[in-house]
Amino acid sequence: MPYYVYLLASRRHGTLYLGVTKDLVRRVHQHKAQVTPGFTAKYAVNRLVWFEACDDPATAITREKAIKKWRRDWKIRLIEEQNPEWVDRYAGLVDSDARRSSFWDGPPEAAPGPNKGPGPDPMSTESRQFAKRVPPTG
Repeated sequence: MPYYVYLLASRRHGTLYLGVTKDLVRRVHQHKAQVTPGFTAKYAVNRLVWFEACDDPATAITREKAIKKWRRDWKIRLIEEQNPEWVDRYAGLVDSDARRSSFWDGPPEAAPGPNKGPGPDPMSTESRQFAKRVPPTG
């Protein structure tokens, strides 16, 4: 199971939050529902604008620590290379996750049907290629 490094934003070019998780759908839902009082709840940082998958927790944590050291404009460039409109990727992620799951606990009318397929891979080819790059310079 992959581990994820992710960036949340309050709005386009707004407050940013960087995190690591094993369950991206659950973790972003927690941010959106403001389950835990803290930074993301205080500043309404709940829009999933970027994420990448890593094979193991050590790689994800190392990547998160590296990105945390980046200048803000590098983080913005990271987001805008994949998501120039700063669209919240959470809905597509939830939809993709639900269609892949063999267990469905949502309402019957929203359950994925047998002919809907596994859904799109939330990690695009560009995301995978970008994950291998070094931080921008300048």
